[in-house]
Amino acid sequence: MLNTAKAKADPATSLLNPQDCVVLLVDHQPQMFFGTTSTDREGIINSAIGLAKAAKVFDVPVVLTTVAAKSFSGPLLAPLAELFPGNTPIDRTTMNCWEDQRVVDAVKATGRTRIVMAGLWTEVCIALASLSALEQGYRVYVATDACGGVSVEAHENAVRRMVQNGIVPTTWLTTMLEWQRDWGRIRTYDAVNKVVQDHAGAYGQGVAYAHAMVREPVAG
Repeated sequence: MLNTAKAKADPATSLLNPQDCVVLLVDHQPQMFFGTTSTDREGIINSAIGLAKAAKVFDVPVVLTTVAAKSFSGPLLAPLAELFPGNTPIDRTTMNCWEDQRVVDAVKATGRTRIVMAGLWTEVCIALASLSALEQGYRVYVATDACGGVSVEAHENAVRRMVQNGIVPTTWLTTMLEWQRDWGRIRTYDAVNKVVQDHAGAYGQGVAYAHAMVREPVAG
């Protein structure tokens, strides 16, 4: 029987917080986007950039990876590269980035135990890496709206497979708001609202409208 006598205003330990997360962005590259048909590609790009900006707001370390950047897949998505000018993507030959020791070492070096992962394709590079990291003790969350697959079926099957194994699906906006959690946290308040306005669609437009319309009372 559930004992609620000691209930208090504490967040669940399962909630994400910026201090124990690392973001792993996998293969947001032109060739990978060419084969992505599970959803609107502009939406994936918007979500990936939103997640990356959120990580910067909360000082969450970001590991970037590419696959065969010079010979096949092309460079990392330019807006992501511009956000992290000193962060050189780890370029691999492996489809599963967790089979490249440099990627594993980069994640380990952060000292974080929760990985928020996103990339292309969901059914290959994300599913394989997330399952591998999970098996080695990490808690893994996948921002599914910053991912895409070669078909709707491939993407959805991959998400189901990951969930069945204990990986938690999320979105870029959910992740950022879970990191913020309290609008009284003024250090990140303005920056979070800027990311919302730039990348959160109708919600962002609502925030922009509120900021534009709310004025100090005019003296009579």
